[in-house]
Amino acid sequence: MSEQTQQPNYFDFYELPVQFNPDQQQVKAKFYALSKQYHPDFYANESAEKQDEVLTLSTLNNKAYQTLSNAKRRLKYVLELKGIVETDEGYQLPQSFLMEMMEVNEALMDLEFEPDADKLSQVRGEVDVIEQQLEKELDKLVKQFDESPADAESLLPAIKDIFYRQKYISRIRERLPKN
Repeated sequence: MSEQTQQPNYFDFYELPVQFNPDQQQVKAKFYALSKQYHPDFYANESAEKQDEVLTLSTLNNKAYQTLSNAKRRLKYVLELKGIVETDEGYQLPQSFLMEMMEVNEALMDLEFEPDADKLSQVRGEVDVIEQQLEKELDKLVKQFDESPADAESLLPAIKDIFYRQKYISRIRERLPKN
């Protein structure tokens, strides 16, 4: 049993269906309501046990909000919740994607040794296009997932693949020279 499944389910805690794009107004409203309900000041005269319980619920509320209100964290969280992604998983990206990234990585290595503003601009453009394509594909899949619960499980492997491709692109983006 993974560590994630032992934690409380943030969607259950907020009384929301498991979705990649839950209604953010509902997420925010639930956060504020629970923040008031579990505010430690209201329990100052309670037993230490009750104060600990409220502090735990208040912390859970904060973590739930931080996760459910952030698209990248939420994506990873839903995939973990569904048992599709595990921490430190050695996921194998498709060979075609890795070949495409090899060209980008070689260009980055060249730029380290021979800075070239035009080449840097070209590489940035290529990375932008790849990111936009992945985002567009991901948006389409998560929308299908959220709207068609019956087909949802069959979409998870493709969503997982994009999740790992995006992680790879993020690492490349970090290596791009800033100037």
